[in-house]
Parts: sequence; structure tokens; C-alpha cells
Amino acid sequence: MWYVSTRGIAPRVNFEGALFSGYAPDGGLFMPEELPQLNRETLCQWSTLSYPGLVKELCALFIGSELIPKDDLNDLIDRAFSRFRHREVVHLSRLRNGLNVLELWHGVTYAFKDLSLSCTAQFLQYFLEKREKHVTVVVGTSGDTGSAAIESVQGAKNMDIIVLLPKGHCTKIQELQMTTVLKENVHVFGVEGNSDELDEPIKTVFADVAFVKKHNLMSLNSINWSRVLVQMAHHFFAYFQCTPSLDMHPLPLVEVVVPTGAAGNLVAGCIAQKIGLPIRLVVAVNRNDIIHRTVQQGDFSLSEAVKSTLASAMDIQVPYNMERVFWLLSGSDSQVTRALMEQFERTQSVNLPKELHSKWWERQDYEKMAVMEYDGCCVELCPGNCGPRRGSVTGIPRTARGRGGG
Repeated sequence: MWYVSTRGIAPRVNFEGALFSGYAPDGGLFMPEELPQLNRETLCQWSTLSYPGLVKELCALFIGSELIPKDDLNDLIDRAFSRFRHREVVHLSRLRNGLNVLELWHGVTYAFKDLSLSCTAQFLQYFLEKREKHVTVVVGTSGDTGSAAIESVQGAKNMDIIVLLPKGHCTKIQELQMTTVLKENVHVFGVEGNSDELDEPIKTVFADVAFVKKHNLMSLNSINWSRVLVQMAHHFFAYFQCTPSLDMHPLPLVEVVVPTGAAGNLVAGCIAQKIGLPIRLVVAVNRNDIIHRTVQQGDFSLSEAVKSTLASAMDIQVPYNMERVFWLLSGSDSQVTRALMEQFERTQSVNLPKELHSKWWERQDYEKMAVMEYDGCCVELCPGNCGPRRGSVTGIPRTARGRGGG
């Protein structure tokens, strides 16, 4: 499978190229050139699989056996999940009235990012050992990415990791997770500013293609396609667990609430929809509501300042994965996407064109959103014309996330 930049200028690459690139050389993000379509028969076959089994099938689909043979891929994924505390790796807890909570916090750092980063680190090791290469991973964090990335690569001989930790903007436990690892390949620096502000110099560094190539730099933030790929399995697993039978015509629709900061898990859900999974996505944000304003009003612009909440890892004003969402909504139109993102980078404010914004409402699998602040987290409320639905609040901000309802 080939991957292209959302901005349409960079050359296409295979999965290995996308894995090691992070940002594309033209400043865009890599996406599959063509999305496969899953038929009912495939969904029925996948419906009995475990969470690791779904990750294996999705990765095989988007990586290709010419890069990683199926047996090797299965071994890498088994190794990635070997330290998770729950035997199912991911577990669905059933509540009342059709509400369910997808438990994504059974990894070492208790962050849902342990799932995608543990796999991504295994893929990196596979290629690095094969090519006899060394890379330096650069990560900016709002809290959970840093600790999960460190955990996934600590002690690796062919990888060093540099984590930029925004002082005073992470929880104490996340800060301790990052600053108490004594492995020689782990380097953590406290920096001034919030996570959005430290993303700017990181993006500038990755825009210098010669510098990146000279020092073998890469990113493990959710700009990395591999993380989005693994996170697609969350949505498939939730759907199959919530659906008692696939014998219905049409297939039943499951609503998945996705609390998000940088929109990586949202993009994973959008792609899952595109390739045939019948889910309705509802996005939950906290007071840093740029995604909410984008969907409701077409207003993709920064607020005056990042607002601090109890869900500090969601305190993000620049959800960079929205570039991938715009690319999907525009029908893979790289010119439209590039114009939007370049304007945003110049002015920090974009009003989506009416024809693009209207596509949120034309598609039946997107929901209109209303957001209510609750003790630093958010409840997503459905508007009156959607019929009765219940919101849910998770007890562990940013880590224990995900709700699927029948």
C-alpha cells in the first residue's frame, strides 16, 4: 500500500516510509492513497476476533506482507501486548441502558496510547534491525504521549528518544513517569510553554528535510500514521462487542463517543467508517473546544489561550490530525487541504468553505455536537432531534476513554 501527503506535493511512500517520516516533507500528514473496502463477509469473519487479532488484520491490510510477512507481523503484535495487565488487552464494560465503556487503560502507563505506541515501537525495531540503522525520536507531549513513548522504546539500542515536557502542564504522575526512567537512550527536557507552543519548533525541525535526514530524526506523536492505524482497532473491537448479531440488514449502527485532544483517535474512527464499519462518531472535548467550533460553525481558529482542565492531556488548541479529517471530507483533495492548513499556519484562523463544512451534515455517520463542561472533563450531549441518548463521564481523564452504545 502507498501513502500520500495530505498536501499533495511530497512523493508517495510505503508504510516504512510513512512510519519513519512523521510529517511529510511538504508539511502534510501521510494517508493511504486508496482505502480498502470491507464487505459484510469480512466484517463477519472479524467479529469473532480478539482485540490483538483485529490489530493484526488491520495492520496486515495497511502494511503489506512484502514489508512485514504475516508471521513476523503477528509476532511483533503479540510482543507489543505482552505486558498489558488485562488478558483481553482491551475490555468492554457493560453499563445500563445500552451504555458501554471501552477500557483502554490496561497498558504500563495507564494511557490509551500504550496500545498504539507499543505496536509502533515493535514495527520500528523490526525495520531498524533489518536496515542496521539508528534513529532519534523527538516527542512533544501534553502528558500521556511522552510517558507511553518512553515506555515503548526505553532500553532500545537502535533508538534514542527526546521528550519535551511542558513544565506545569502535565499531571504529577505523568511527569514522574517521564523523569524517573534511567535508561541511557531516554532524554527528557522540561520546557516553557504549553504543548501547542512546543509543537511549533518540532514542526519547524521536521520541515528541514536535510537536517532530519542527517540526524535520522522521527516523531512518535499522533502525526505518525502507525498510531492512527492501530487505533482503528479500538473502533472495530467496540463495534463487534456491542453488536450481538451481524445478520441484520442493514448492519446495526453503534455510536462511539471519542474524547479527544489532537484528534488522532477521531481520524482512526473516520477511516474505520470509510472502509465499512457502521459507527456514528460523537466527539467530546473539554474547554479547549476548537474541534467543537469547527464542526458546529466551521470556525477552525485558536482561542486566546489554552485553558487548564483536570484532563490536562486534552488541553490542546492545535489538533493537528484535523488536517487528515479535512482531507477525508474534501474527497482526498490535497489542494483544498493545503490551502486551509497554510492559511491556518499563517493566521491561526480559518473559516471552512461552506461546501466543505456542509459535508459534516450531509453524512449520516456524523453527529451534531453540544458540549457541557463537567469537573474538567466533558459530556457530549445529543441535540433534541437525535432521539434519546445518554452521555457518560469517565472517572479517569484522558486515559479511560471511549463509549459505544447500541
